[in-house]
Amino acid sequence: MTISDYQTALVTGASSGIGEAVVEDLVKRGLTVHAIARRADRLEELKEKTRCTTHILDVRDTKEMNDLFSSIAPDILINNAGVGRAIDSTVNANPEDLDQTIETNVTAAIHAVRAVTPSMIKNGKGHIVNVGSVAGLYPLSSSVYGASKGAIHFLSTNLRLELVGTGIRVTEICPGRVRTEFYDAAIDDQDIRHKLKETGITEITSADVAASITYALDAPWHVNVARVELQPLEQTYGGVNFDHAPQGKE
Repeated sequence: MTISDYQTALVTGASSGIGEAVVEDLVKRGLTVHAIARRADRLEELKEKTRCTTHILDVRDTKEMNDLFSSIAPDILINNAGVGRAIDSTVNANPEDLDQTIETNVTAAIHAVRAVTPSMIKNGKGHIVNVGSVAGLYPLSSSVYGASKGAIHFLSTNLRLELVGTGIRVTEICPGRVRTEFYDAAIDDQDIRHKLKETGITEITSADVAASITYALDAPWHVNVARVELQPLEQTYGGVNFDHAPQGKE
């Protein structure tokens, strides 16, 4: 079962970045692609460029998403929609930003899986690709975002156990720094945003991530690419930092 055995793909968060690149790749491979996003103008541009089918939808609207995804009954789900609100600080975060991050990155992803798996099980084939992050695998100073992507990591690994024998493959894609609009949407403070964006390294691109997804989809039928980690050559994760705790007044 390679990508040629699939007919229909559904991509969330499709209006820019990784989602947009995935739509372009899958259309080129001959699939019918349904692109899901909130921004109508961006979707219209994507439709004109790729001839994909577009749907304006906020994935936090569970009922509307369930109805739409169930009716499409895709062979492939690319669970890509995500936000990074409160990425710079949990302590100072706006509660609404916390909710938006968890609802978009975790709750919506789970509901998307719930909506598409019945038809995949019935057909005896399918592929779920969850776009996670290295933030869900390694300690980073972003606890809320890391927690949301950690949930995606365990959703993916446990879903493999739950779906074994059904013919459905599950892949987790874990990028490091990607050159997208992510930080522009995640952070309002211009100084903090600039500091996080300007790393001085050559970041990977949305096309690089899309290529890793296509690779997983195109694997032979007996191969499940369980997880792909990709990051800039000049970036890595791990290690231990030490700092002195504030000293109390005598």
